[in-house]
Amino acid sequence: MSREFSKIKESLAAWSDIRQLLRGGEQGQLVPVVIPKDRRGFAWMTLVFLALYFAGMAVFAGELLAALAAVAVLLVAMVWMWRRAIIEIEEGTTGVRSRWGAITGTLPPGRHYLWLPWDRVDAVVDTSTEIPYSAPIGACPTAENVPLKSIEFFLKFRIVDPVAFVRTIGAGNFDLVLSSAVQDAIRQRSRRVNTERAYDLRGSDVGDMQEALNRQLGRYGVRITGANIPDVQLPDQYQQHLATREKVAKELSAYEREWELTRKRRIDTLLMEIERSKKTRDARVVEVKAAHNTARKDVARMLEEQETEAQRVRWEIEARGRAELTSAENEAKALRRLADSYRDNRAVLQYELARRRLDVGAKLAENAPQPLVVRTAAGQGDSALSTLLLAQLLPRIAGNGQANPPVGQ
Repeated sequence: MSREFSKIKESLAAWSDIRQLLRGGEQGQLVPVVIPKDRRGFAWMTLVFLALYFAGMAVFAGELLAALAAVAVLLVAMVWMWRRAIIEIEEGTTGVRSRWGAITGTLPPGRHYLWLPWDRVDAVVDTSTEIPYSAPIGACPTAENVPLKSIEFFLKFRIVDPVAFVRTIGAGNFDLVLSSAVQDAIRQRSRRVNTERAYDLRGSDVGDMQEALNRQLGRYGVRITGANIPDVQLPDQYQQHLATREKVAKELSAYEREWELTRKRRIDTLLMEIERSKKTRDARVVEVKAAHNTARKDVARMLEEQETEAQRVRWEIEARGRAELTSAENEAKALRRLADSYRDNRAVLQYELARRRLDVGAKLAENAPQPLVVRTAAGQGDSALSTLLLAQLLPRIAGNGQANPPVGQ
């Protein structure tokens, strides 16, 4: 930790050294303002007078060489004047312009031309860099009037109005004003803090201090862009007392952490048991659902088998009925055809019987004895001849068992 205040100063340097001073400072001190050495003067007027002298010689004596010398010397004087008039302001800086010692305005970064010797740059101010400033304050009393060993305060500021800064206060005086303002702000802050809570100042919010410093330093063209308290040191005796309290507090905190870990471990164990029970319950629920699904599948399969068996029995009954019906129909058709056949056979048999009768009758007719017809005269009785013949035929007919009555007229 730094034990010294940061120092702010302004330096006098040539134009070539301004950049190094503004960026790197000088011997560990901050240099936000550099007064450039004026390189210009009236030396170039000597060349102008010399040119006028040569011009007068050329006019009165009529010498061409003198005229040429006058022109050459005048050109050299003009170039010298042009080179001396060039002013270059670096990026991030602002030049404060003055005339006859009175500030007339500012020059932005870039190249400028100041032709008149009494028109010059009084200072070059760094207006873009946030300049760090460290202020270790010692013997700051707390609310119990216990002097703290030191409080380190760190801030950053930037020059926003170079004319007000240069004209009003300057870098050297600003260092004194800033250190006084910072010490006063730190002491006021420490007075509002108890000793045992002094370490709370480290990294605390110092926005109110920053606003107060901006109100004090705003009229100088400076704005505080950031501030904090990086470190606080207590007295040695109080540090020992505080170390004992911190040790007890750490042991208590360690015990609390251990108990918290034990409680958390127990809670985690209970949660794991609960989670395991949930998983077991979920597994059993899954098993029950699986068993239920299996039973439903078995019942469905059994129902399907029974339905299939019933369907098979129904089909068998229907097939048996259709077969019996078909057999009955076929039997009926056969009986009907048989009846038709019997009917047809009866007619044929009757025809055949009739035909055979005719054949038998014809055969009998062919084999039958021929009757002898004895004709007698009319009015006369049977003659003796007919009687004789009849007597001879009758025994023969009786012997064959056939008798044909004689036909007579």
